[in-house]
Amino acid sequence: MSLNRREFLHVMSLAAAAGMLPGTASAMTNGADKTAAAKASADIYNVPSKGKVRLLHITDTHAQLNPVYFREPNVNLGTGPAFGKMPHIVGTKFLKEAGIKENSSLAHAFTYINFQEASEKYGKVGGFAHVKTLIDKLREQAGGRENTLLMDGGDTWHGSGTALFTRGMDMVEASNLLGVDVMTGHWEFTYSEPEVLKNIGAFKGEFLAQNLRIKEDSLFGDAYRDLVAANNGVGLFSEDEARAFKPYTVKVVNGERIAVVGQAFPRTANANPQANFPDWSFGLREEELQETVDKIRSTEKVAAVVMISHNGMDVDIKMASRVSGIDAIFGGHTHDGIPKTTPVKTPAGGVCHVTNGGSNGKYVGVMDLDIQNGKLKGVNYTLLPVFSNVLAADKEMDDFIKALYMRKYDDKVVESRNPEMANNKNRLGKTYGEIMGEELAVAQDTLYRRGNFMGSWDQIIVNSLREEHDTQIAMSAGVRWGTSVLAGEMITMERVMDETSMTYGETYKSEVTGAQMKDILEGICENLFQVDPYLQSGGDMVRLGGMDYTCEPNAKLGSRISDMRLDDGTKLEANKTYTVAGWAQVESVGKGRLMWDVTADYLRNHKNDTKLKKVNHPKLKGVKDNPGIESYPGEMA
Repeated sequence: MSLNRREFLHVMSLAAAAGMLPGTASAMTNGADKTAAAKASADIYNVPSKGKVRLLHITDTHAQLNPVYFREPNVNLGTGPAFGKMPHIVGTKFLKEAGIKENSSLAHAFTYINFQEASEKYGKVGGFAHVKTLIDKLREQAGGRENTLLMDGGDTWHGSGTALFTRGMDMVEASNLLGVDVMTGHWEFTYSEPEVLKNIGAFKGEFLAQNLRIKEDSLFGDAYRDLVAANNGVGLFSEDEARAFKPYTVKVVNGERIAVVGQAFPRTANANPQANFPDWSFGLREEELQETVDKIRSTEKVAAVVMISHNGMDVDIKMASRVSGIDAIFGGHTHDGIPKTTPVKTPAGGVCHVTNGGSNGKYVGVMDLDIQNGKLKGVNYTLLPVFSNVLAADKEMDDFIKALYMRKYDDKVVESRNPEMANNKNRLGKTYGEIMGEELAVAQDTLYRRGNFMGSWDQIIVNSLREEHDTQIAMSAGVRWGTSVLAGEMITMERVMDETSMTYGETYKSEVTGAQMKDILEGICENLFQVDPYLQSGGDMVRLGGMDYTCEPNAKLGSRISDMRLDDGTKLEANKTYTVAGWAQVESVGKGRLMWDVTADYLRNHKNDTKLKKVNHPKLKGVKDNPGIESYPGEMA
């Protein structure tokens, strides 16, 4: 199969878009110092309310029900107006900016520094049973659940093997147990439309998306109306406004009216297969957002207006500077764990407090609203890391997770768009726990993904693609989700599926010229380093195996990529053709095996030697003084 340039760019647009088995009550690895972790961390969860209303926030948990390890980036470059500003500060500079003590539990939580050693000391993070315990504690400290509101920024119902097997329903059930009041989405839309509507119908909170519309042809056709009718009306909130879902809701919290606006990921249709949601369109819709906020302010008599957003932090900061009337934005998508708000002046002279709540269940955001006489006077915010060996596991959630892992894989499970690979006969009759717990190989390197250019987990993936399809080069999309594995830890099937499970995980083999490769890399660089946040797509650079290149992020489109070479040093020639393997095609369905099975077989075949001989870190130019890069393992000029 051969792809033309346009098809390749669509395939790789995703790059810019976008626990072990149960027993979560004891999530430490062998040898971790539980006493030190408890002593270092327990006091941070004493958070008495400093306002009348408490807003709680989680985002981008990516279906991680059990505690995990997760390494923060050492490369998160900011360009143009984002240079040197949160979230584009990493490592020691981040600690200084945030006022966090070095070599502390918080330093471990918010930076990559000494990740292996600190992880062994402090243990795993997250896990829904532990998140539930923390949320209940924070509710109690605010005087009860009636004084709080729990918001979820999306990317919750996708990102694990069990979420794929249940098509997100396991996470709907977990969200209901957690008591999520409102949410918006992104990867939630990457199941089929009937599955999305079924999931939202089963969700006990409110699903908000002011920037999603029903396409005109769909609105006036019978098929979409029949789909909505089959889901008890879910999917058609307003026919006049072509809205599939509510744009906002007003909740009475401790006697105060609080409005919450939902902003789904605006580039979903660019980054993910439109065939999965043929009836919906997305976008920033800034003008419509301002109209919605103006309507709330004039008619709803609210004390505060907040937005639950999946824009990404840079986009949220720009939007806050252009839309008046929003008091706070609780952001997601870019996985930035930021322990303080970024106050942004609005066009009308007010202040909007922009936050971002990290990922993988690692944090819970807490904002207390000081409301007096029906008016917002101030906010107090903190982002709490979830140390799972300090917070006991909530029994109800823990029991749910254990029961989930006892469910059996059957012929109703759908893993692929390709009917021939939709159901894996080798997994039939096995429990989810048996499938996820399969031991594949011991990691000889610390495996992670986060970072603008390359991660060690990504190298495993591209190496497996090259071996599977016998190609010179492999490409893997720069998505941000995926957990970490410590050196010396067993890599299980669960960890592989954390990195790879999606509804379009088919692999492929193709050919590309040197000129096409440069075009692809230049296009993705533009999406990532374009100085206007509204023109970015919020992901990281495509991961490459089998080739190196030089990147100058601050250069102009067409001039950022140079010196492309195969691993043996041979320069790529513009008119010469090279074999390329990849996965996760957006507009077509690859004929190759699913990415998780390819990676798992690679690890089985190399279980006695998983040590990475090389990681294809690109050479970087012009960013030595950028505070968004530290301890870069590749070459810098």
